[in-house]
Amino acid sequence: MSGFQQARIDLGVRLRHLREAAHLSGKDLAERLKWQASKVSRIENARQTITEEDIAQWAQAVQAAPDVVEELVEQASGLLERQDSWRQRHRSGLAAVQEDIRDMEARTTLLRAFEPGVVIGLLQTTEYARSVFTRIKRLYQAPDEIDAAIRVRMQRQDILYDQSRRFRFIVPEAVLRYRLAPLDVMRGQLDRLLAVTALPNVEFGVVPFETPLPSALLNGFWIYDDDHVRVPTRTRDLLLRDPEDVAFYARAFEEFCAVAAFREDARSVIVRVLHDFAAQPGD
Repeated sequence: MSGFQQARIDLGVRLRHLREAAHLSGKDLAERLKWQASKVSRIENARQTITEEDIAQWAQAVQAAPDVVEELVEQASGLLERQDSWRQRHRSGLAAVQEDIRDMEARTTLLRAFEPGVVIGLLQTTEYARSVFTRIKRLYQAPDEIDAAIRVRMQRQDILYDQSRRFRFIVPEAVLRYRLAPLDVMRGQLDRLLAVTALPNVEFGVVPFETPLPSALLNGFWIYDDDHVRVPTRTRDLLLRDPEDVAFYARAFEEFCAVAAFREDARSVIVRVLHDFAAQPGD
């Protein structure tokens, strides 16, 4: 077991003891915090990483002593500056990882994402997501929770229609063409992207093949407000909170924005790919 997971287990045990000492069930605590009951369970059973903000709310609800709250916040802060193994995370289940990401998104008003290899999760169709999760399950030997993971991923997309939030997404044209799903699914996914470009609070940019790149397409990254950056690699999910790291990725994002096509120009690229797919025989 990784040190990260053991630390998450230890913190979950402490939080459960505090809840029980306050004579609250998991359901009671969730109702006080206006959380889903499953979130309390995931945190206590080390299936989700709790944030400092969540710690403060939990501590207030159970009337924890100030010195205890300080210790818990310090533990949570150490977990958030992490290099989290994907294999370890997926042992908790595909759906649990999606729940974790959904909680991060719920606390964000400006989400910026650059993804060079796959359609961004918040924009995926059900069948495209199924194809992606099937590959993840095989690659990381994750539990067979594909339907549950898809359900949470689709629920995550409700946030796109919250006009108080802004979303800025950038992908290279290659992402539109990578065959991570059967051809009919790819066509449906591109239709979905055409619809997304019309949302007023969503900027969807495509970097066309013919455009000179500002830098190599090494990996994707997600910037949550100006608070932290999530950088997924093949083996680890890095969560970076240092202001210099956040500023570095923000500059990189703006460089890709400067060469990306948006609105009608982005739709033109998507339609071009759709036409190319239409000329290919079905799977």
